[in-house]
Amino acid sequence: MTTNLEVKVWRGKEDGEFVTYEVPRLESQTVLDVVTHIQRRIDPGLSYRYACRVGMCGSCAMTVNGKARWTCRTHVANVAADGKLELAPLSNLPVIKDLVTDMTGFFDKWARAKGSFKGAKTREDEFALVEPQSTMRLAADAGIECIGCGVCYASCDVVSWRPDYLGPAALNRAWTLINDVRDVRNRERLLAVAGDAGCHACHTQGSCTERCPKHLEPTASISGLKRLSAKTLGRKA
Repeated sequence: MTTNLEVKVWRGKEDGEFVTYEVPRLESQTVLDVVTHIQRRIDPGLSYRYACRVGMCGSCAMTVNGKARWTCRTHVANVAADGKLELAPLSNLPVIKDLVTDMTGFFDKWARAKGSFKGAKTREDEFALVEPQSTMRLAADAGIECIGCGVCYASCDVVSWRPDYLGPAALNRAWTLINDVRDVRNRERLLAVAGDAGCHACHTQGSCTERCPKHLEPTASISGLKRLSAKTLGRKA
């Protein structure tokens, strides 16, 4: 027999409020299914973001019962045993409307951390050969699957305390590129991430690693940046 879920959804901007909806509970239902039902069947004015629905884009990330999650991969049965859901936008990001946040600052920090690849070869050169089992290649592989969903950023208390902190996603990206032997601006990148708002501001609480839907370990990447910057730039971690 179908029962109903009690779903509280954040409506409005920063000064909005929770609105309660009754949604039919179905077998194998995801949280994204619930949000879609509300928007299509109950309240067409609800704003939210999604694209792939299969855990590839990360755009459906929201705060579900107090924790940042991908809603397309979060089944209701795993988070609403009591039949109640509370859905809010991701923390640490400005709210545009309802469940939609402004990701501009998040990606600006990727740029501040020198999160783009810069090589020395041209299209006329031979392909660079990277030994797949080398220490640096393995270190890069460990963090390269980040898709920028913002779950780690929304889960980071340090970002909450000091908004200028680069955050786990940007620092993980920097560590990945530092271990890419083809990249040519490692010192510039280290200088960018070793400032007061960079890797040394991390308190190593591990929330980013705990919540990452891709099972990456930004905490380990940040620790690597601390060690390397101390060794290379002479700063204590």
